[in-house]
Amino acid sequence: MTRQRTAALGFFLVLLTLVLAPPATSQAPQASQTPKSGGVLNMMLREDLAQGFAIHETATISTVWPAMPCLNNLVLFDPLKKTESEDTIIGELAEKWSWQDNRRNLVFFLRKGVKWHDDQPFTSKDVKFTFDMLREAADAPAKLRINPRKDWYANIEAVETPDAHTVAFRLKKPQPSLLLMLASGYTPVYAAHVPPASYRTGCVGTGPFKLKEWRKGEFVELVKNPDYFVKGRPYLDGLKYFPIVERGTRQAALQAGKLDVSFPGETTKTAAEQLKNAVPQLVVTPYNQNVSDNIIMNVKKPPFDNPKVRLAVSHAIDRRALVGAVHQGGAVVGAALAPKPWGFWGLGEKDLLGLPGYAAKPADEKAKAKKLMAEVGYSPEKPLKVEIVTRAIAIYVDMASFVINELKQVGIDAALKQIETAQWHAMATRGDYQIGANLTGIGPDDPDANFFENYACGSPRNYSQYCSEEVMKMIDAQSQELDPKKRLGMVYAIQKKLEADAARPILDWKLDYFTVWPHVKNLIPHQSIYNFGRMQEVWIDK
Repeated sequence: MTRQRTAALGFFLVLLTLVLAPPATSQAPQASQTPKSGGVLNMMLREDLAQGFAIHETATISTVWPAMPCLNNLVLFDPLKKTESEDTIIGELAEKWSWQDNRRNLVFFLRKGVKWHDDQPFTSKDVKFTFDMLREAADAPAKLRINPRKDWYANIEAVETPDAHTVAFRLKKPQPSLLLMLASGYTPVYAAHVPPASYRTGCVGTGPFKLKEWRKGEFVELVKNPDYFVKGRPYLDGLKYFPIVERGTRQAALQAGKLDVSFPGETTKTAAEQLKNAVPQLVVTPYNQNVSDNIIMNVKKPPFDNPKVRLAVSHAIDRRALVGAVHQGGAVVGAALAPKPWGFWGLGEKDLLGLPGYAAKPADEKAKAKKLMAEVGYSPEKPLKVEIVTRAIAIYVDMASFVINELKQVGIDAALKQIETAQWHAMATRGDYQIGANLTGIGPDDPDANFFENYACGSPRNYSQYCSEEVMKMIDAQSQELDPKKRLGMVYAIQKKLEADAARPILDWKLDYFTVWPHVKNLIPHQSIYNFGRMQEVWIDK
């Protein structure tokens, strides 16, 4: 930074300090219930931590859920408010912040006296280190092995640190959504003084809990951070996460009280009903996971380099039957973003009807799929043989099995191949597959978080390797739009185009039926499973 620029920014920051009031750290608990300190919360994991605590190298709740309590963001969605929006964002490592220059610059004023778990001081150097690494700046001091959300930060031109407690994000173009992406559980700040690779096996954070022990295949144990910067938090003495792969065993452990909390995204409508019938006092909360079932097709590999084949796949799958058969009604149809009331930006039923796969009569869709397959030389009697990959987790396999049966009816004979989590994301990023039955989770309910991550040309998470110059221009335009109504119309148009292109056919948006024992307080599901796992407000009433 030049001396003139530093001086100008310094003067500007002094002025801001005089007018900015810090947001509340959190919403106060209800007066009728006084939180109690102490106790250990026992929680389930659906699998062991394939990437340890390295949130920035993963794209799965299996990492985010147990790693969030160890870490902090600059800002976070209020743990005690179930709706996520700019209005519900609170400060964490940043005490206050301000947009400047028509959303072209975002300035953060950091907390003083914050320490990493190894007693090193937290400063602006850590923030710059993290975000230069994430955006893969030319002079970044470290590099991630895999960087799934790199494109979240593509609009950041520079991260400036005029002093130890001030950070300015200088943007190439206005981007209102950047603050929401920074508030996601996917966006912690890493320590500049430890190698990023170390988060795969341990966790040096600033969070409310410190890692005590990770015994692979058995448990992850975290203990209260006595030096946490929020006075009186956390309430709990510790957290213990137990990986249990088999669904029935997980459910039995929760029902028997061996676990206090279910795993986000893993309690179906049917399972919740069974648990509630067995133990009526259990508390069940339906909410949007912000996770879609979708089909990824490698557009650079035959036969899915042919748009007719991709469209046939989209026409073939009966979304509404999938919601009934696989999710027992615990999901809703939608396009690239979750529909109301579960999300804000998604297309409604009437807007979906003209898109591939959404017709009111499934038979009409199957007929269109058969016609397209016939045009490329295939039929149910002479099928196209492909291998369909999915992640080796029950909720993936359930959906994939349904899809295989649907494709068979239109002339696509798909053999299922299950991939372990440790290999799944790397395989999909490399494009080492033909077609996949996939689940995609979005951090915040926002178009930028979804479009840049999953559809932008060259994004590591654009598993289909779909690339449209027209769509990229549309995505860039909506990202800069400051009028919410205009932006909503632009986002609708993008979703219609993506479905018409069969870029990544969306089948449904999954609901979760988050289940806890009644003694668990202040663990409130949000409208995304990725953003409410910090645990600093949670307490046990027993």
